[in-house]
Amino acid sequence: MDALAGERMITYDARGLVEPDDTVPRVSEIDGDRAVFDAKSLTTRQINLELRWLLYEEGVKDVTVLNPGAKHSLGVGILTRCRITFDGSLGYFGCGLIDGPEIQIKGRVGWSACENMMSGVVVIESNAGSLTGAAIRGGDVVVKGQVGARTGIDQKGGTIIVLGRAGSMTGFMMQRGRQIFCDDVGPGLGDSMYDGTIYVAGKVKSLGIDCVPGEWDDSDTELIERKFRIYGLGKPPEFQKFVCGKKLYNYDNLEPSERKLVL
Repeated sequence: MDALAGERMITYDARGLVEPDDTVPRVSEIDGDRAVFDAKSLTTRQINLELRWLLYEEGVKDVTVLNPGAKHSLGVGILTRCRITFDGSLGYFGCGLIDGPEIQIKGRVGWSACENMMSGVVVIESNAGSLTGAAIRGGDVVVKGQVGARTGIDQKGGTIIVLGRAGSMTGFMMQRGRQIFCDDVGPGLGDSMYDGTIYVAGKVKSLGIDCVPGEWDDSDTELIERKFRIYGLGKPPEFQKFVCGKKLYNYDNLEPSERKLVL
């Protein structure tokens, strides 16, 4: 299958195998601990190889990637403190499995952005697709536009902040961490969540199983004001707080196998 990227054709294996060329392009302009390169004619693998070469071998701490072209799986697996700017949009699975970097995306992102993020910061200047922040364990994800369904599914830590609307099943099976939504949220909010806290400033279409309103305290006010101050988001709106009702932890009826043992 051929895909047009910039001025030339890039060939991908139809079986989904990795791109065979593992040569680092070395096309960046490096100035001290800063670098910039144009990704318009590069493949996904070449872009990621260039990033790793700059960050791990050349001692660069601040990288700007021009024309990422909404390619998938960019900026994944970066495990060092650094700053990365994508001057454009990313496709699916962008910035997943990261631990430490501060990333700014000056465009949109597709499904599963920041999946399994360990630490760091990702700021998305536009909209994000479904499964944003899936299973993140730490760090902050800030989306200045809207997000799709199942944002923060299986979240285990960290903070997700969304300025626009959020889709259905937001916070599904959430385990820990915080989610802050400044606009309306779709049906099934916090469905089957185990722990964590969800804040919503807009309307909630419906609550999911075991998601209930929570009691506001000073720590909630401190968290909201601090995050808004850090990211220059202005004065926070009024939020509702939602937590786990912990009803799913308790089972009133015995399972069939347990009932047999009792009887």
